Amino acid sequence: MSIGVIEIKLTETIQIFLLPLLYALVMGLALYLAKPIKFVGSKQSKVAEGAMVLFIGVLIAKLAISSGQSLDSIYNVGPALILQQFGDLGTLIALPIALLLGFRREVIGMTSSICREPNLGIIIDKYGFKSPETRGVLAIFVIGSIIGTAFISFLSSICASVLPIHPYAFAMASGIGSASMNAASLASISHLFPAMATDLEAFAGCSNLLSFCFGIYMCIFVSIPLAEKLYGFLSPHIGSDDKPVDENYDIEGVKNDKYVASEDLSEGKLLRWSTLLVIFSFIVAVGNFIGYHSPIIDGFIGMIIISVITIVGMSLERIVPWNIQSIIFISLIGIIVAIPGVPTSSFISHYVSQVNLATICTAFLAYVGIAIGNDWGEFKKIGLKGVIIALFVITGTYLGSAIIAHITLFATGMI
Repeated sequence: MSIGVIEIKLTETIQIFLLPLLYALVMGLALYLAKPIKFVGSKQSKVAEGAMVLFIGVLIAKLAISSGQSLDSIYNVGPALILQQFGDLGTLIALPIALLLGFRREVIGMTSSICREPNLGIIIDKYGFKSPETRGVLAIFVIGSIIGTAFISFLSSICASVLPIHPYAFAMASGIGSASMNAASLASISHLFPAMATDLEAFAGCSNLLSFCFGIYMCIFVSIPLAEKLYGFLSPHIGSDDKPVDENYDIEGVKNDKYVASEDLSEGKLLRWSTLLVIFSFIVAVGNFIGYHSPIIDGFIGMIIISVITIVGMSLERIVPWNIQSIIFISLIGIIVAIPGVPTSSFISHYVSQVNLATICTAFLAYVGIAIGNDWGEFKKIGLKGVIIALFVITGTYLGSAIIAHITLFATGMI
């Protein structure tokens, strides 16, 4: 957070942004891989894996509270902004390409979303950290963090120059759930259409808000099930004929350990969760102060509120007799308590708004970096092929959203 965002300007419209969350991931991995360092090893990597499942709930709670606060705005943005969210399914065009390049179950994590922080959390929660699906989503996440902003800036400028799609639609397509990619894409479009700059910024901002609010639900209920079905249908016909070891991956084997196990709810587990979340909350509050100059006390209170929602949601997963994931409970609780007019809304919104999502992601990605260490050998196998998949994933969601937005704008008489 002290380093901050590093901007590398390639041209007037193409820039690369290096974010603190990327530094944290790299430094966490470096601590594990550096041989002289003895205090971060396999045991710490294992603990980090379990802690991540808990911290995913923190990310989801923060997004859910933002959703509750913005219900009025979401209602008023119009059908085009809502329907273009289905363009997120454009990432699935990369699935058969990934199979052709030799990937197997990794393709579900790689191509079911744009692979940003919330999607990373969903995949880890559903499949387990050591799963091939998680290796896939982590690969695209890292690649997207490095080249995503530069690529989407180039992509949007080319598309807006050559395709018969309205600039408003491209602005909506820029809101794919990544602040840096949103800014890079919007800069290119605004440069091409300076007279529309104010309107373009408004549409892009609303679209990105919707992506943050509803992107996790699109991923959970639509894109992941579709990716699984496509994989089941295409994998026997495309790519390697050999059945990889990953096909026999035991999700329950990862979840059934003393850090992550979901079968029981004990006093010891609640104490462990509470301890980890208090430590994590303090880290985030300090990072938030360093990066955004927000008061440490306010940030810490905001994080404790988020942490309580997380613990309640994870407890309900283990108490309620139905098979409902904790992220669903966490999302519902976060939305409800933040809806304007609800007695808790003002208090929760005030303190949680002091916590920047990017700071939570930075702390979270430090744990991810340490956790990657145990599987670094497998992770490296992604290689250059992962870059190809990442480019198709970004292109698919961007063009898919732009096309849907353009059609809806035309159908509703807005253009």
